[in-house]
Amino acid sequence: MSDRRFAISIHILVLLAQNPEELLSSDYLAGSMNINPVLVRKELSNLRKHGIVISKEGKNGGCMLAKPATEIYLSDVYKIVSPRTILGNELAAPNPKCPVGKQINDHLNKLNLEAENIMINQLSGQTLNDFSKRFD
Repeated sequence: MSDRRFAISIHILVLLAQNPEELLSSDYLAGSMNINPVLVRKELSNLRKHGIVISKEGKNGGCMLAKPATEIYLSDVYKIVSPRTILGNELAAPNPKCPVGKQINDHLNKLNLEAENIMINQLSGQTLNDFSKRFD
């Protein structure tokens, strides 16, 4: 995966899982990651849209998990934030007269699908709760 969205989202979710009774602010979450709170709010918005987190606005606001960490699978988070392809984008305009060029994008797309299925299968065996237990 070429971007940081999965890492940011998992970091957010682990913090929320470890503080299940508290509303955590985007500033607090961003401070843990040492990134701009705008990036955190963007991912929170996406996670909220998919029913993973809930939030409360205002001075004493923040966010928390919308459901128990035992019910959130890492594969679900990956699907929510994943880029189009994990191995990179296809070539824009390969030469259709070339024996490789005319087929490369089809084969790259199949390879991407195979790799993504392997990753999703691996992540589907772990809940947020399982992953959260790795942190002392």
